[in-house]
Amino acid sequence: MVVFAREACAGRVKTRLIPLLGEQGAARLHARLVRHALHTACAARLGTVELWATRRQRGADLGERMHHAFQHGLRRAARMILIGSDCPVLQARDLRRAARWLAGGADAVFAPAEDGGYALVALRRVSPRLFTGIEWGGPRVMAQTRERLLALGWRWRELRTVWDVDRPADYRRLQRARLLQ
Repeated sequence: MVVFAREACAGRVKTRLIPLLGEQGAARLHARLVRHALHTACAARLGTVELWATRRQRGADLGERMHHAFQHGLRRAARMILIGSDCPVLQARDLRRAARWLAGGADAVFAPAEDGGYALVALRRVSPRLFTGIEWGGPRVMAQTRERLLALGWRWRELRTVWDVDRPADYRRLQRARLLQ
């Protein structure tokens, strides 16, 4: 299990929330989200949990960084789950369901996000084609990923659609949901 996260440097994380929270406040929120993601990953009890901060990630874009992480992880295990750090609605049961679906024969499992991306990717095998040519950060990430999955001929499943914390409206939603205590 891998949690991807940026380092909580003021002014460099959650930049769309800086007008609302300030640089330090946005960095503190990011750190809380990372701790929450690590707690969720550990609570799933699916094995070792690793935090891959920015310094450990290798690649020019998110796709290359995820491909590298999966290459590394799948050399040591038959399956691997990777989550980001800004989706506090992901629960341990979501991670366990993804693991069950991989064990049951799915090649990939995703948790689509409301903004068009995804918050979880779980794989039994990896191909650079899965992560190449994706408009990272855009509204078509999951749609483009589905196209890659079809082209690869992979079987995949999708968990429930989730939301992440990127914009002021997301922050207000987070406050109402009281997910970070």
